[in-house]
Amino acid sequence: MESCWVRLLLLLFGVFVLPAMVECRVRHYKFNVVTKNMTRLCSTKPIVTVNGKFPGPTLYAREGDTVLVKVANHVKYNVTIHWHGVRQLRTGWSDGPAYITQCPIQTGQSFVYNFTITRQRGTLLWHAHILWLRVTLHGAIVILPKRGVPYPFPKPSKEYVIILAEWWKADTETVINQAMSSGLAPNVSDAHTINGHPGPVSACPSEGSYTLPVESGKTYLLRIVNAALNEELFFKIAQHNLTVVEVDATYVKPFQTDTILVTPGQTTNVLLTAGKNSGKYLITASTFMETAIVAIDNVTATAAVHYSGTLASAPTALTKPPPQNASAVANRFNNALRSLNSKKYPAAVPKTVDHNLFFTVGLGVNPCPTCTAGNGTRVVAAVNNVTFVMPTVALLQAHFFNISGVFTTDFPANPPITFNYSGAGPSNMQTTNGTKAYRLPYNATVQLVLQDTGIIAPETHPIHLHGFNFFAVGRGVGNYNPKKDPKKFNLVDPVERNTIGVPSGGWIAIRFRADNPGVWFLHCHLEVHTTWGLKMAFLVDNGKGPKESLLPPPSDLPKC
Repeated sequence: MESCWVRLLLLLFGVFVLPAMVECRVRHYKFNVVTKNMTRLCSTKPIVTVNGKFPGPTLYAREGDTVLVKVANHVKYNVTIHWHGVRQLRTGWSDGPAYITQCPIQTGQSFVYNFTITRQRGTLLWHAHILWLRVTLHGAIVILPKRGVPYPFPKPSKEYVIILAEWWKADTETVINQAMSSGLAPNVSDAHTINGHPGPVSACPSEGSYTLPVESGKTYLLRIVNAALNEELFFKIAQHNLTVVEVDATYVKPFQTDTILVTPGQTTNVLLTAGKNSGKYLITASTFMETAIVAIDNVTATAAVHYSGTLASAPTALTKPPPQNASAVANRFNNALRSLNSKKYPAAVPKTVDHNLFFTVGLGVNPCPTCTAGNGTRVVAAVNNVTFVMPTVALLQAHFFNISGVFTTDFPANPPITFNYSGAGPSNMQTTNGTKAYRLPYNATVQLVLQDTGIIAPETHPIHLHGFNFFAVGRGVGNYNPKKDPKKFNLVDPVERNTIGVPSGGWIAIRFRADNPGVWFLHCHLEVHTTWGLKMAFLVDNGKGPKESLLPPPSDLPKC
C-alpha cells in the first residue's frame, strides 16, 4: 500500500505534507480466479472462486482511496468482475459487465481494475458479471469513512460481514444451459447460505452453520449482503431487533425492525445490540416471493448468534421466518427507508426532470423451433418489450472507438403499446430483439418509472443501475398514473440506492443525474431474468473538458 500520487508529487517538489492532510491511499489486491472442490449438502463439486474462498475475500478501502485489483483467470470460463455500486466516475472500463464495458478476461489472462472510491462509504459487493459465475464468485466491499470521520450512528464494538447466497448441488452453468435449450425456467437452488453455510437441512442434518459471536451489552455492526442469484431474502435474528443505518453504501435515518428485506445486489448495514445475558439465538435467511406460480427455493438458511460463556450444547432460541409471500413485512421495511439527509450527508434529489422515461419490465414468449420442452417457444424477458441481445464487442469500446453496427441508440422512452400493465397483458406475448441504448447528455436529470407487467406472471424485479446512485421518489401497486402519482413523490429524503425492487404488479419511480460519462448497464438482478434479456444500457455523452469526459481505456483492457 502506498500514499496517494498527490502526496508523492508534493514531496517531489519539496512540499512537506502532514499525514493527516493525506486522506487517500492506493490499495492493491490480487484476485486469482481458481477452481476449488467444495462440499455442501453432503455433496462435493468444483466451484469457481477467488483465491479458493467461498464467499470470496472482503475488499477494504476508505472513502477517497484508489483501488487496484489484478484479476488473473485460471479457470476454463471467461471471467469479469463487477464492483457493484461503485460509482466508477469516468472509469467505466473498470465497471466489469461482460460485453457492456469490457471484453472478458480469457483463460490464462489478467486485467487490472483501477477505480477511485468517490463520496461513498458503507457496504457494497463485488461479483462475476458473466454467465452464472457470480453464484460462487462474489464477496463484500467495505468502504470505511475517511480517517477521523465518525459514523453518523453509535460506534459499534465490532463489525461483521454477513453474505447471503444460494447453493446448487448441480453445476450452475449446466442448469442454465439446459433451461435455455428447453425454453423453460431453470431449476431452483437446493439451499441458501449464510457466509457460505446453509445450516442443518433435512437433506443433510450434519451440514455446518455460521456462528456470530457476541458479548452481552455490546453493539455490533452487521454488513449484510445479498449475493444470491435469483431470490430476495428476509433476514431475522430470534428475540433481537435490528437498527437499520445504511443501505447500498448510503446512510439512512435509523429505524428498528425485527426483519429486513434484501434483494439480490442490495446491501444493508444494521446495528445489533447484544441485549441478552447469554444464550444462542437463531438467524434465518428465507425467500420472499409474492407470486405463487413462480418456483422458488424454500429452504431457509440458518446460523446462530452465540453469546460468550454459553455452552455449545445449550439449546438455540428459535424464530419463525415470515411467510414467503409476506408483502406486508416487505412493504413495511421498504416504506421505512429514508435518506439521512443531514447537513453533512444531504439528499441531492433532482427537483426538475430533463428526461421522463417509462419502462415496462417483465416476461414474454418468443418462437424457438428447437425448444421442444417449450412447445417451440421460449420464455424471455424484456424492457419496453425489447429483449436485449448481447453483442460480441463491448458497447463501451464500440462507443469510444466509433465502431458501427454494434448497437443503436434508439431504445424507446415508452412501451410500444399501452395496455393494462399489471393485468394479464396482451394476447401477443412476443418481444422484439435488439442491442439498444438510450442516449443522455452529460448532467441531464432523469426520472425513470419502472412498471412491472403481468405477462405470464407479475413478479418483483430488483433493478440495478450501473455507474449511478438514484433516489426512489415513489412506488405503488397497479398501474402508474402519470397525473396523480407524481403529486405524492418524496423529493425531500427518499432513499438513495443502486438496486431497487420493482413491486410485483406495481411500479417504482427513481431519479438520478447523468453525471458519469460512459455506457451503463440497467438490468434485473435476478440472474435468470438477465439471461432472458431484461436489460438495456444508458449511453451518457461526455461533458465539457477532461473532468467531464470518459478516460481513455487502459493498455491491458481485454480483447474480444
